[in-house]
Amino acid sequence: MLNLSLVAIIVIAANVIVSFKGFSDRLFFEQFKFNVGSIKRGEQIRMFSSGFLHADTTHLLFNMFTLYFFANSVILPLGNFNFIVIYVASLLFGNLLSLYFHKDENWYSAIGASGAVTGVLYSAILLDPNMSLYMFFVPIPIPGYVFGIGYLLYSIYGMKKRIGNIGHDAHFGGAIGGYIITLLMQPSLLQTDLLYVGLLAIPILLLFVLYKTGKLN
Repeated sequence: MLNLSLVAIIVIAANVIVSFKGFSDRLFFEQFKFNVGSIKRGEQIRMFSSGFLHADTTHLLFNMFTLYFFANSVILPLGNFNFIVIYVASLLFGNLLSLYFHKDENWYSAIGASGAVTGVLYSAILLDPNMSLYMFFVPIPIPGYVFGIGYLLYSIYGMKKRIGNIGHDAHFGGAIGGYIITLLMQPSLLQTDLLYVGLLAIPILLLFVLYKTGKLN
């Protein structure tokens, strides 16, 4: 069992408390979820608050278990404060990308910590690109950088095809946040792990190219 820092425990507890409040109070849920129309009317708090709401306990548990397993991979090399910065920045990056791609869809709504958690995951991979990760139905370990690249390529596909009731753009935006902020905090990675820094940038550059050429929609 991982020995989490107090900061990570507080973040997980905040997600649990706010989510359960949303489960039992529909007005609260509707007031603080991500909604394009409401945000455009000036309710910017939703850009932050929506990251602590979840659709159900399964959604909540999945995000918190992922955070539980990867938080220390960011906290140990960068510290508690930088972990919080990466978490919050990734949450906001994810919602900003969602807002950008859905700016003309006032009805579009979303909730969940997935953007923030994906940012932490991508940060952890950037800090240790050869970490071993396991996926369901795959009995062999996958290098972290391979998983990270594959995950974002799938997110691009999910954005293009609008697969499932999943905020693929928020996941992708969160990863961008984790990537950028981690490099700003640890610029030495550009010298020690330049190859992996470049490889992990490929999906981000691909998204930009697809968008600019009109092939994303």
